[in-house]
Amino acid sequence: MTPAQRQVVFINAAHTFTHYCLLILATAVLAMVTQERDRFGADYGPILSLGTAMFVTYGLGALPMGWLADRVGRRALMIAFFLGTGFFMAAAGFMDSPIAIGIALGLMGCFAAIYHPIGTAMLVEAAGSRVGRAMGINGVFGNFGVATAPIVTAFVAAALGWRWAFILPGVACMVVGLFYSREPEFDAVKAGGGAKPFPEIPRSVVRRAVVILLSIAAVSGLVFNAYTLLIPKLMEERLAGSPDLLPVVGLLAFLATICGGLTQFTVGRMIDSRTLKTVFLPLGIAVVPGLAALAFLDGWMVLPVAGLVAACVFGQVTVNETMTARYVAPALRAKLYSIRFTIGFLGAAIASPLIGMLHEATGSLSVAMLVLAGVATITLICAFAFPNRQEELEPEAWARAPELREERGAAAMPAE
Repeated sequence: MTPAQRQVVFINAAHTFTHYCLLILATAVLAMVTQERDRFGADYGPILSLGTAMFVTYGLGALPMGWLADRVGRRALMIAFFLGTGFFMAAAGFMDSPIAIGIALGLMGCFAAIYHPIGTAMLVEAAGSRVGRAMGINGVFGNFGVATAPIVTAFVAAALGWRWAFILPGVACMVVGLFYSREPEFDAVKAGGGAKPFPEIPRSVVRRAVVILLSIAAVSGLVFNAYTLLIPKLMEERLAGSPDLLPVVGLLAFLATICGGLTQFTVGRMIDSRTLKTVFLPLGIAVVPGLAALAFLDGWMVLPVAGLVAACVFGQVTVNETMTARYVAPALRAKLYSIRFTIGFLGAAIASPLIGMLHEATGSLSVAMLVLAGVATITLICAFAFPNRQEELEPEAWARAPELREERGAAAMPAE
């Protein structure tokens, strides 16, 4: 296995742990209200809100990562990701009060914040010319964490208790981190990846792409996180019918979210041969009516529609991450990823209390689904506005772009 391939393997593993750790609570809460009702009470919403600090630190923590990477190095930050995330994930299982659990999860979020801005930038460099494919596969690993968190948490909580649902994956994360710490510093140029010069893209096109990308981040984080959080509860309400059927809830949530992983792999392969807009637009069109339909559907029809929405929501993530790789120079990627993921995760931080509040106020997830459908409409508008440039697939063609000639001509004109 080459250094680039080993790098990709560890980055993909980190993506799995990132999304897995953030979704343990969403299913563990269903066990906490039955196994330790005297300690945590019996209401779903307030306990789910224990994750608020985790998502806040996860979002805000991404902002300084590009700056930190310039000072301590990306490898050191990724080692900290594995060891810190794993330690506090396991620590949450040893806590005896809601406040202590919230603090442990908040600290876990600080370390989990490292992955997206740093890991994604490292993945782009290691992938070389096949960024779309690498992003798609990486997305599958992230989706695997999302899909397995409900089912593994459900079965572990039912068999061993909710505490072990935090402890076991935490230990696994730390073990992988110890293996990663044995890896030498990765150099993309020496390894043969990421050495191709980045083209000069017209500044007007880059500005348009970045503004739209950050606008998407502001709303897609909320939709993604809220949807992945509420899937277990949605399956319990519409299909399982009883909180005692916890393993069934986990299995149904797994079936719905695994569709997202399959789509991310397909979308990743499509991106390498199509412009981003032609892939992104159909996904955005499908999400809005899908979420609206889930507000009213009941019974087994919920499963295929939930799977379709998961597929589109996760597919959009792969497209969004590739946008930065195609329009932003390597030297600025980690910093832009930091800004983008901070904006997205701040939206994600709202998801936990929002879903809990709406569920507590209405007694169901119908209103929450309609709210998410409204928010997803903004992403759809952004998809329509994103540049549709063939130069994405032929980077050397950017040199012939009319906007670039105009900008060079304007720069060459003498000042009056």
